[in-house]
Amino acid sequence: MSHVTERPRNAERRTLTPAHTGHDSADIDRRLIVGVDDSASGTAALRWAIARARRERVLLVAVRSWALGLPRHGGRRHPHPLHPRVVLYFDGSERRAASAKLALRALRAANGGLPTDITWAIATPEGDPGPALASVASRETDLIVVGREHAASWPGLHHAAVSDYLTGHSRCPVVVVPTTSEASS
Repeated sequence: MSHVTERPRNAERRTLTPAHTGHDSADIDRRLIVGVDDSASGTAALRWAIARARRERVLLVAVRSWALGLPRHGGRRHPHPLHPRVVLYFDGSERRAASAKLALRALRAANGGLPTDITWAIATPEGDPGPALASVASRETDLIVVGREHAASWPGLHHAAVSDYLTGHSRCPVVVVPTTSEASS
């Protein structure tokens, strides 16, 4: 899979896969930026975003951030008991590729296959999820979509922190999609 590297205004590096075009009339000036993970609320947010991208014929950007220390995103750490946090080697390209693979898997799961009727792309910025999503959604015309689980569990607390961060720090509107079980309660 080829990647195009862009430099946003704040000079943070991110990777965006080329857009996959399902139709010719997508409005790429308006974008739906959706946070992607493999949780129930992440899938609900992605389904909501795909449906809205179809209705409004806008570009869907699936974002999966990565960073040293995030779950499932570690480097090779020094095994010494006095210095367990020393990283001996870290190649971000491996983490970027793993994030892109997870985003593709989530798109397939949410849509029953990769969407062919919308224009979509995958962004894999480095950083914590909230700030990474806010940096990708750099335009006032963007719309950020994230999931939110009930906060009684660790994943729920993490999702709450991301959506809370975005509602306070993004330049554009944020839609927080609850899981179907939370929405029905």
